[in-house]
Amino acid sequence: MHILYFHQHFSTPKGSTGTRSYEMSKKLVANGHKVTIVCGSYAGGHTGLQKPFNGGVRKGTVEDIDIIEFDLAYSNSTGLAMRAWLFFLFALRAIHVALFTKADLVFATSTPLTAGIPGIVARWIKGTPFVFEVRDLWPELPREMKVITNPVILAMMGFLEWASYKSAHRLIGLSPGIVEGIKRHDINDDKITLIPNGCDLDVFGDSKEIWRPEGVNPDDLMAVFTGTHGSANGLDAVLDTANILQDQGHNNIKFVLIGQGKLKPNLQERAKKEALNNVIFLDPVSKIELAKLMAGADIGMQILANIPAFYYGTSPNKFFDYLSAGLPIMTNYPGWVADLIAEHECGYAISPEDPKIFAQTIYRASLDKGALANMGANSRCLANERFSRDMLANEFVKWLTK
Repeated sequence: MHILYFHQHFSTPKGSTGTRSYEMSKKLVANGHKVTIVCGSYAGGHTGLQKPFNGGVRKGTVEDIDIIEFDLAYSNSTGLAMRAWLFFLFALRAIHVALFTKADLVFATSTPLTAGIPGIVARWIKGTPFVFEVRDLWPELPREMKVITNPVILAMMGFLEWASYKSAHRLIGLSPGIVEGIKRHDINDDKITLIPNGCDLDVFGDSKEIWRPEGVNPDDLMAVFTGTHGSANGLDAVLDTANILQDQGHNNIKFVLIGQGKLKPNLQERAKKEALNNVIFLDPVSKIELAKLMAGADIGMQILANIPAFYYGTSPNKFFDYLSAGLPIMTNYPGWVADLIAEHECGYAISPEDPKIFAQTIYRASLDKGALANMGANSRCLANERFSRDMLANEFVKWLTK
């Protein structure tokens, strides 16, 4: 089969963002299928193409995956209006590819939700089978976060969500809440499957090099956060906790925040103003370098803002990276991730918006490195048994090609 795969934020492991589409494409190719990725240029990503853009596009083959990359530069610090414009432009160009490229199946993965538009067009104009993967529930998430409040825009997004679900021959949800959200649109159960993000066991956990950044001593407890520094992530909770611990004189606990995002400058300014010497900010790095940082860490922090739609409606990459690296995980919001942590005893699930409990929990953790080691072993076990990327990629291939 020739699969036309639309993902605006595609990246290989040389980038500093999620590589789900890369891993799934590799598995499809290994099973004898031809894959053409259609993507944009993402600041945290790395498509593998090096030659200059020609007419706003460049094409090439990376590890047997054909790639069409549009010169549409996007980053996590891009403003809302510019994001919407880039999403719109990508959808327009993607429609052209969908209409004039011969393919046996069109696959599209959100976010953004507009990624489904070329699949809708291919389904109804060309009759091409269409599979849609839902990474976040839109417009539910932006509505609850109050990022988008215009009722007309929300209504348009709601219609696009409905049209994407109804047009798809099959759907994939990345979390239990996403699957339930799809079902609410009167979609038959046999058209939907759950395939969460996976654990890259060959990248994390076996790193022979250990990286502890400057400012972290060998005997410090190092808690890491790897990911976007945006409004959805609620990283002020970490700074609140760091402030409490520093006031209490627990200077052997260090928080390392690595990534990019719109709110990172604000967080850095706050840390500087409050003289938080126990908080260290780092720029994004590749997954290879990230594995070295994970190897030197004691706890992985799965932090999000206290938004109910997040509880069961997200499948965070960083959570699965922490599992892969055999790290105990601390999360500050309820939901399916917290349930997994509690059930498998691989970390700490604390109540949201309570920095005192956060500080108390991480301080107690620093006193019992043996318990942390046991939790880390449980994390790695859960990664192997339930979330191996290879296992989930096999499920993905079967679902698309069955």
